[in-house]
Amino acid sequence: MSADTLLLGTRKGLLLLEPQGRDWRVVNESYLGFPVSYAATDPRTDILWTCVEHGHWGSKLYRSRDRGCTWDDIQAPKYPEGAEIKPGQPATLTYLWTVVPGHADQPNRVYVGTEPGGLFQSDDGGDSFELVDGLWNHPSRQEGWFGGGRDQPGLCSIIIDPCDSRRMLVGVSVGGVYESIDGGQSWEPRNKGLYASYLPDPHAEVGHDPHLMVASPANPDVLWQQNHCGVFRSTDGAKSWQDVSQLDGPVKFGFPIVVDEHDPDTAWVVPAIADDQRRAVEAALCVCRTEDGGQSWTTLRAGLPQQNSYDLVYRHALDIKGDNLVFGTTTGNVYVSDDRGDSWRAVGHHFPPVYSVRFGA
Repeated sequence: MSADTLLLGTRKGLLLLEPQGRDWRVVNESYLGFPVSYAATDPRTDILWTCVEHGHWGSKLYRSRDRGCTWDDIQAPKYPEGAEIKPGQPATLTYLWTVVPGHADQPNRVYVGTEPGGLFQSDDGGDSFELVDGLWNHPSRQEGWFGGGRDQPGLCSIIIDPCDSRRMLVGVSVGGVYESIDGGQSWEPRNKGLYASYLPDPHAEVGHDPHLMVASPANPDVLWQQNHCGVFRSTDGAKSWQDVSQLDGPVKFGFPIVVDEHDPDTAWVVPAIADDQRRAVEAALCVCRTEDGGQSWTTLRAGLPQQNSYDLVYRHALDIKGDNLVFGTTTGNVYVSDDRGDSWRAVGHHFPPVYSVRFGA
């Protein structure tokens, strides 16, 4: 799949776009009328994965080997009999948050993050999935995890260390960051330095809300997260976190975050107003970039609406490829930049609400 391809997971289906001059055109539509929570390609195989919500029929997982022309209906991850969210409350899959390929030395490994907080693993290319028991059975889960914007916790971030296939980190909203160094058999909370204003103890070990966590491709020990309570950065592999939000600027609340491919000090966020409004700060849409590890931020507005903006960008709706960035909003606007965010132009203004945006692999 071309690196110029855009995959839009929207409220009304999956849209595949390709460039036409400086414009973009829709070249394929799949699952029209159904919410697509996430869609991305596996760079190892070029397989396109799509998570679809079918309402009464629940969440479904699909796989395409031909750019979305045909699809394999995959058996969605299923919580085993006896699994409970809390005592007496059976665990049932209610949402598919993300699909992440395994390490390069695990060609058939695929991970899926779900609600109510389970991590699933496949070792046969997605033909079957098993719950990662080590995380699900962590003693902090039943009392320390809970729903935020949704009824149950969502495992929405999965990071595989490119240097070590046995090391991985996950972000649970609401639960926090957890790390495994033995291939998922055991897990430890990694939330030192995070702050959760909504907890009785804001510095508690668990119960934090990483909306999205990403690792620097150039240095996997440098991690960033857009948290409910700010933007945080770690330079020691998540052993500790530092708040790099702005005191007097827009960078604090938001959902997405991306990191430069080559520079672990450079990252982008799309700020929003927290909790009660969930829209662009001061009704003016902007993207903010740091190039010094969060010590300072530059607000980027060229080409973006600066009046009456009700746009909100969800956690998987911002992506980066080289110097190119793209994001989509809940009001159906999609913007691209080819100069690292200095300026933006619209792909379109009349898409369905956008849940995820990814460049093709």
